[in-house]
Amino acid sequence: MAFNLFGRIKPLDAILATAEKKALTRTLGPVQLTLLGVGAVIGTGIFVLTSEAAQKAGPGMMWSFVIAGLVCVVAALCYSELASMVPVSGSAYTYTYAVMGELLAWMVGWALILEYAVAASAVSVGWSGYFVGLLANAGIELPRALTIGSYAPGGLINLPALIIALLVTLLLMVGTSESAKVNAVLVAIKVAALTMFIVLTLPMMQGQNFDPFLPNGWFGESRGFGAVGAAASIFFAYVGFDAVSTAAEETKNPQRNVPIGLIGSLVICTVFYLLVAAGAIGTVGAQPIVDAAGNSLAPGSTEFAAQCQTLLAAGREPLVCSHEALAFVLRSIGYPAFGNIIGIAAFLALPSVILIMLFGQTRIFFVMARDGLLPEKLASIHPKWKTPHIVTAITGVAVSVFAAFLPVGKLADISNSGTLFAFLMVAVAVLILRRTDPGRHRPFRTPLVWIVAPLAIAGCLGLFYNLPLEAKLVLPVWGGIGLLLYFAYGYRKSHVARGSIEVHEMDVDAPPQPVPPISDQ
Repeated sequence: MAFNLFGRIKPLDAILATAEKKALTRTLGPVQLTLLGVGAVIGTGIFVLTSEAAQKAGPGMMWSFVIAGLVCVVAALCYSELASMVPVSGSAYTYTYAVMGELLAWMVGWALILEYAVAASAVSVGWSGYFVGLLANAGIELPRALTIGSYAPGGLINLPALIIALLVTLLLMVGTSESAKVNAVLVAIKVAALTMFIVLTLPMMQGQNFDPFLPNGWFGESRGFGAVGAAASIFFAYVGFDAVSTAAEETKNPQRNVPIGLIGSLVICTVFYLLVAAGAIGTVGAQPIVDAAGNSLAPGSTEFAAQCQTLLAAGREPLVCSHEALAFVLRSIGYPAFGNIIGIAAFLALPSVILIMLFGQTRIFFVMARDGLLPEKLASIHPKWKTPHIVTAITGVAVSVFAAFLPVGKLADISNSGTLFAFLMVAVAVLILRRTDPGRHRPFRTPLVWIVAPLAIAGCLGLFYNLPLEAKLVLPVWGGIGLLLYFAYGYRKSHVARGSIEVHEMDVDAPPQPVPPISDQ
């Protein structure tokens, strides 16, 4: 076994036994779980990345939401089957360990760490844009050097993004149950704000704002542009359902509740995305800004930032340049007060998305450490808070540093590279398990699995191909770093490598078994 990396497979029964002996407390019911999914999905993608998508695809970004949503639907169906079969922390990492072995599991887990950490940074930057806009409308202008990274003219550090990432980290360290309760309130605020936006904008849409509908075509002149290129970026806006799967070990009755949370949150969010995008495009337009040769500028680039600054100085800021897209739309069509309300809603609610991304990332760290692939001290659970406080603190510091210096669009694309790899592996795992373990009980079965799973694989590969080159290169570089760590530590220290596939019941950092819930919330 020690020399057969792909043969180091941790049996599903052992994974379930390990989770029972060193488990996180089950506190989340179906409503909370769906709200966790909605809270993670509805956020930066629609509040902030609307501008990024418009610059890449123009009004055609509506197709981008559809394309990304369809890929997520087939991926979610695969996730639902595995999550209901294996209701433990670890998400795609755990599933890969059980089906394709330790080495690929490590690569998936390492990619998920990249996904969640960078995604949390991206949302922190998105929150910062709304926060700075609110202050500006109140007559308080923060120095540009302290509100935007060094990639833009006059920028130095995004201090608000750094601070909010650290504050959310502290909240998450206090406890999962407390965090979920706060999240439920924030999700309600987000949904109410987006509903208000839809009601105000849809009656004011003008047909000419949708023409030309695909200014950069389906694929654009360079990779990352056009409707499909924008879909590769917009995919970031849907990754919240993965956090629902990651939370399986902290869910009451996971066999029923996890599929409800996955599919329900995805359907709710897709409807909102399309309606909000239509309202934004139809009222103020969404045409990209171009260079002297007529080519669309890459959002997040120095040239794009300089052009936007010039247009702003001339009093002609387009949607694609706004750091607070939805508030900008409402102010532009004569609803400044409602624009401020949207800004306040984003200010209050986007931290819930940061929370869920940090939640998912720390749980991946937790389960990898529990398997011995990372130092087991990282899996320590705080005696009072009952949370993996060490990995939460480490993650929060890293997230805040990324948020302080990088633009939201580039962070989203980098996050997507890890996400798409993990989702692809889940779809492959579903097909392999159908062949190798067909008799295992499946509380949720992926319908038409031999059509749905290959569609998920093809969709993930297609979107990855259409990411900007620098975002795609991050994944192999990050993976190379991960492989060095694996062979330096996890290869020798993993429980499976040492012949132990379960964590002993007397582990000193194993929390007490939870009291069975009286009712399902």
